[in-house]
Amino acid sequence: MNGDRQVQPEIISVNQAQQMAEFFNALADPNRLRLLSALAHRELCVCDLAAVVQVSESAVSHQLRILRSQRLVKYRREGRNVYYGLADDHIIHLYKEVLEHLQEPSW
Repeated sequence: MNGDRQVQPEIISVNQAQQMAEFFNALADPNRLRLLSALAHRELCVCDLAAVVQVSESAVSHQLRILRSQRLVKYRREGRNVYYGLADDHIIHLYKEVLEHLQEPSW
């Protein structure tokens, strides 16, 4: 029993676990991951993203709203255009780490 008490402080809170689940849920869609892949290289507007991932601009906008809600992407306006990019270095590192992990040989 004493061992259980030592572990408990290291467990994240229910609220943190819920936030993490929502964050990973946003990453659980292949189209959203493809958008992140495109944005890992440079900022792009919705029309360019739609062309790159070969889905409609409406679908891209919907996916970007989900990514924005989890602070995975940010946007900036330049005149009439809106450009999207990865929110910060944490996102690019997370993306690259997962990609590297998946490229490792299987056990």
